[in-house]
Order: sequence, then C-alpha cells, then structure tokens
Amino acid sequence: MTFSDDFTIGSMQELEDLIDEVGFVPFFLNEIEGFSIEEHIAPGCWYNDGDNGFWPAWEWKGPVIQKMKCAYGKFYKNKAMYISSKWFPDFANYRRDGYDFDARFDDGLSSYKDKELFELLDANAPVMSKQLKHDGDYGKNGKKGFDSVITRLQKQCYVIISDFKYSVDKYGNEYGWGVAEYSTPEKFLGAKFKNNVYKRSPEESYLRVVEQLKKILPDADEETIKKVLR
Repeated sequence: MTFSDDFTIGSMQELEDLIDEVGFVPFFLNEIEGFSIEEHIAPGCWYNDGDNGFWPAWEWKGPVIQKMKCAYGKFYKNKAMYISSKWFPDFANYRRDGYDFDARFDDGLSSYKDKELFELLDANAPVMSKQLKHDGDYGKNGKKGFDSVITRLQKQCYVIISDFKYSVDKYGNEYGWGVAEYSTPEKFLGAKFKNNVYKRSPEESYLRVVEQLKKILPDADEETIKKVLR
C-alpha cells in the first residue's frame, strides 16, 4: 500500500493495518498530498463540531498506541504522527544523531531546561501531562515553556506519547479531550527499541527511512520526502 492509493480508514483495525504496513502515518493534513489520516478517514470517523463532539479517529489514538506499542508524537512539522515499532528505531537514531540524552547534554547539545524536564519525565514515566506540569512547577506562577520543551523532546525522539486518557463524569462517562500520557521510547517500547536504536549509524538509518518513505509516497519528490526527517 502507498499513500497514492485510493483507500479509506473506517475502523481502528484498518488504522492498525495501515501503520503496520507503511510505518509512517501522520494524523493531520500536511504538505504531502494524501499523507495523512485526515485525508483518508471514512465519513463519520473524523471531527464533528456539533453535539456529538469527537469521532473515532481521536478515540482510537490511545488504544492503537497501547495495542500496537507503536510510537506516537509530534514528529513531523510539530504535528502528530504514528510510527511503527519496526521503523521507529531508525527514525529515532537519525533524529538523535546517535546520542542518548545524557551524551547529548554532556556535549552541550541540549539545554538545562530540556534536561530538567526529561529527567523528571523519565523518573516518573508513564506520567500524565497534568502531573508532569505540577511536579515540574510549570504554570501561571511557575516555570514557563513546558509546551516548547516537550515538543522538542518529541521531535528528538527522547519522549513519546504512550496513551490518551479522558476525564470521567459522575456517571462514569468519558468526556472532553484525551489528555496525553508521556513516556520514553526505552520504557514504553522496551527491548525491541533499546536493542535496535543505535544498531546502525545515523547516516544508515537516515537512508533506510528515506527509502521507505519513497516507497509509500511514490508521487512525492525526494526533497519533499526528506523534509519529513528534518
């Protein structure tokens, strides 16, 4: 399957099959035509501004992440993307440039602000965003920049979203936005990730991912494809 094919995603199972087959699945519309769930979702499975609120594409996120043990986070243009467990080690290796977080910080490539939040998250993972903000003293009268740091750590593949959880009313009904739960790939994906993330050089990982993206995006030129990795 490629993103040039005419297909629709009408169930959670179909989304799981797509992630497993192509490896890289952005959630939202982007500069590459067809390269998103938004453009292929079946009618009735997207967002509704009426009384019915959110439709299944949002509700599937947590269950898909948990069931597949895939990576999910702001990996592409600061927007969310699913990456399968098969392809995430190479993607992360390239984005990390072969560094674990401690080595990156020791070489002066990460700020103390990033180190502080990463270590707090790593020590408590999996941890809800609300709890992470509370424990790190982020808020109106506390430290600033939580969203910028957590997004940067996702882009560098040191942090992923491991689930989404909903508020529950007194009748036991879920409501509102799903709230992100954060973890590290090492803790959430386990040995399958840890044993493979630095298996190759970052350059080798980069070439492998580019070749996969070329296969699933046959209508996109190479320069556009490479932007996915930036």
